[in-house]
Amino acid sequence: MKKVGLVVCLFYFVVSFSQEKEKQTSYLDVQVFRGNIYKHANYISHLISGHPDGFLLSYNWKTFGEKEWHQAYNYPDYGISYHYIDFKNQYLGVNHAFGLHYNFYFFNRHLMFRVSQGFGITSNPYDKETNNKNNAFGTKILDNNYFLLQYQKQNLIDKIGLQAGFMLTHFSNGRFKAPNSGINSFTFNVGLNYNFDEEREFIRDSLPSNSSYKERIKYNIAFRTGISEGPVPHLGQKQFYHVGLYADKRIGRKSALQAGTDIFFSRYLEDYIKFVSVAYPEGHKNYADSNTDYKRIGVFIGHELFINKLSIETQLGYYVYKPFDYETDIYQRVGAKYYIYKNIFTGVGLKTHGGRAEAIEATVGIRL
Repeated sequence: MKKVGLVVCLFYFVVSFSQEKEKQTSYLDVQVFRGNIYKHANYISHLISGHPDGFLLSYNWKTFGEKEWHQAYNYPDYGISYHYIDFKNQYLGVNHAFGLHYNFYFFNRHLMFRVSQGFGITSNPYDKETNNKNNAFGTKILDNNYFLLQYQKQNLIDKIGLQAGFMLTHFSNGRFKAPNSGINSFTFNVGLNYNFDEEREFIRDSLPSNSSYKERIKYNIAFRTGISEGPVPHLGQKQFYHVGLYADKRIGRKSALQAGTDIFFSRYLEDYIKFVSVAYPEGHKNYADSNTDYKRIGVFIGHELFINKLSIETQLGYYVYKPFDYETDIYQRVGAKYYIYKNIFTGVGLKTHGGRAEAIEATVGIRL
């Protein structure tokens, strides 16, 4: 069960990539990086003792317009990558990460933006006896995503090119098991790329106008579930059930706007409420009565970015019902959806409060 969220996430990206049947030209890029850990909370200060560094190795396949979405997104690349990062900290050790990604291009294809989703493996996970200072990684297998923004020049010297820019990489287990503060690193990257094949001409057909994608307001029901644990280690993992009811309006080929409500049945909070009811005296700022309702209700706005049958969903929500004072009143969600049929979707998402992950959500839903 520990790997379910990560496997589901990778599955949908693999399904999306497998739609590309045509033979594509490809290239390899190799980069080194060095940077800093972002201190998103004071309780990870002891984990920041140096400048993390490492390397990134990626294999990329190019698109040339055989499908409409290739042209709509300015002929992106898709690929696989591996990166190694040494956090320069005795408690964190080193991480290995494997991911699938898209590269999107701007400004005459010299500015590249990459989005990657995958999983990581840490050398030094939390252990009550041998590594209890690592409050960032509660499991050996982690969720990983990273973002690259780079200047890229291909075929600078024959088939060899140059690229340089910045990367944000995030590791956590989505609070599948405590502790799970997570680590976010900002780095500067520089490297080389090598094209294995000759360049091809882009297909430049006329795209349908945005008006052809206009739809009436659609109504969605999303059921999200998984396993999570409270912020205190060894309280126990519990199933959660999150129900989303929302409407969306398509505003073009790429986008739809959303608004709706979430109902959260996060059962691990029942155990955490009981813990704080005995751990703190009545009147303390963290005290809560053991009978406090664990359920929460939120309202949110969101955006859905359509890429073929895959879409990327981002949402920003606010709790309107939250009897137990836990985390902030604002929450976020980012996830990938895959439309199995026209109106039926599945996917995986990460629910967070700022830089702190709460849950990795496996999703099924319908859009009517």
